[in-house]
Amino acid sequence: MRILNSLVGTAILASSAVAAPPGKGRTPQFFNAARHPGADPHVIWDATSHQYYAYSTEGADPGYHFAVYSSPDLATWHRHEGGVLRACYDNDMNRLPGGQACWARDWYWAPETYHNEQTGWYFFFFAGRMTEDLTADNFRYAEFEEPSKIGVAVSKSPTGPFEEIEDKPIDYWPFDPNYHDVNLIMNKDQMLPPQSLEEGQTAPMGTFIPTIDVNIFFDEDDRVYLYLSRNAYRNWNWDDELGKYIEESNIIVVEMDRTWWDDPTASTMPEIIASQKDVHAHDAPSLPCNITMYNGTGALGAPPRKDGWQTVISYGADPQAWENYHVNDYEAFNGTKKDRRWSEGSTLLKRLGQDGEPIYIILYSANNYEASNYGVGYAMAESPLGPFVKATSNPILSQDPDAAIPIYSTGHGSVVASPSKGKNEHVGAQDVTLRTPKGAELFYVHHGRNDTTVARSLYTTRMTLDEKSVRFGSNDLITMHLTSQDQDLPRGTYPLHMEASCSQKGQGSVVTVRVESKPGAAFDLTEGSNRVVGLPGDVQATTVTAGDGEEGSFALDFGQAGEKDVAYQRLSVNGSWNTVIKRKAGCKK
Repeated sequence: MRILNSLVGTAILASSAVAAPPGKGRTPQFFNAARHPGADPHVIWDATSHQYYAYSTEGADPGYHFAVYSSPDLATWHRHEGGVLRACYDNDMNRLPGGQACWARDWYWAPETYHNEQTGWYFFFFAGRMTEDLTADNFRYAEFEEPSKIGVAVSKSPTGPFEEIEDKPIDYWPFDPNYHDVNLIMNKDQMLPPQSLEEGQTAPMGTFIPTIDVNIFFDEDDRVYLYLSRNAYRNWNWDDELGKYIEESNIIVVEMDRTWWDDPTASTMPEIIASQKDVHAHDAPSLPCNITMYNGTGALGAPPRKDGWQTVISYGADPQAWENYHVNDYEAFNGTKKDRRWSEGSTLLKRLGQDGEPIYIILYSANNYEASNYGVGYAMAESPLGPFVKATSNPILSQDPDAAIPIYSTGHGSVVASPSKGKNEHVGAQDVTLRTPKGAELFYVHHGRNDTTVARSLYTTRMTLDEKSVRFGSNDLITMHLTSQDQDLPRGTYPLHMEASCSQKGQGSVVTVRVESKPGAAFDLTEGSNRVVGLPGDVQATTVTAGDGEEGSFALDFGQAGEKDVAYQRLSVNGSWNTVIKRKAGCKK
């Protein structure tokens, strides 16, 4: 695998001076080059800048959490310096000046961003694992091993700066009164659960639910729904077929109060609807009088509520074999890994069926993100609260180990559309969840890698949602078209436009260039998958820096070459450069 990566890199270097001749009407190409670190990416379209913005678990500069990328075409990504949130702690948990999300010690995961065009605010949601001193009062036990909750920060710009509304997680306290908390009767390693259902049912009942992987859905009736992954670490479930406990994550949902969304000052913390607050208080079992004698408790805290929730995706309710890759990991890895299943990274869409009735579609990821077989499935329901039924065609996105450039660990992404072809049609950041814009293509931007030993990167995969197949129980509604080979840029991002002008610099010349997508978003010419060269001979500039003129312009120093013409080129998967546009620069020889 590493040999293959080296060969691909060598091919690019060896052929970097070779440019394919421009073809009339040539569609610009891209390929999934695994060039940008990007775990759990969430992408939105910004109608003002005509750019896509991706928010990622990985890729931020040191001292920050969460990377921000922008792109005119879902392929050529520009990473913005810093990150979304300033880190609150160094590696030794010492406080840093100006730090944010100080309620969390680590596990800053799975961000999603939502734009309210009425108020102008961008809302950035993320997961974090709480500090030890806050754990007991949020999860009852000081030694609750995985106390994850959801935070939120706001900004007037998609690139920030983002500031937390308050230095605490959102106001939600999900509680499961019917769960036998087998973690309390396991050993300190927390790897091996009880070996029988009978033994597991001797554990005290009731647990607070740790949550990650937020996804928010804004329905057309003004109701708002919060989807989360119930973190696996407090959810051992007995599997009758396997005859053992499996630790699972599920997708859960609760309806939100929308006051936070409509607040013009963005100073209201998100919370759930009143009817779900403390709904489990009356049926929560009493703690045993000797609860601190159980393993993994520590000091007891006093969480204020026991809120409601509903499961919408789980293995037990709708089993599918492809989700079973890791149910024997304890034996396979000599007791160093747990037997697990995952359901996480959800995205909720809504479309109207042929009868005019709404169908709710949830995409979710399953299996271990670290492993090669991480993949994506979908399920459908007639209500945002379910019940959801999984498609028999799952997984619709999974690894391709036999490709010329293999792709592994595909999943946890978001759905976005190419620019609309409809004249005067406005497409907001969340609109794709409710409709496909006129003439647009759908894409699933997710993470993947071409070697399981390297970090996850941004991948862009074409997605087909067959509007004629929108019906409850459809198994051919969604198709993914994963490839590591050359493919057309998203429809509506091209034809591309380039402006070029020349100025003298001593004995040489500088060409100022701006290349933009059809809607008008500028390309980053320092990003390695595209470039501008001098003609003839594909002369490369000695330096490429930000221009002094319009934002998104670049100054290319050609020295004494004195280029009269320039060409915008895109890198192909085979290492050649394809010319897309030529322009006269006007330099004097």
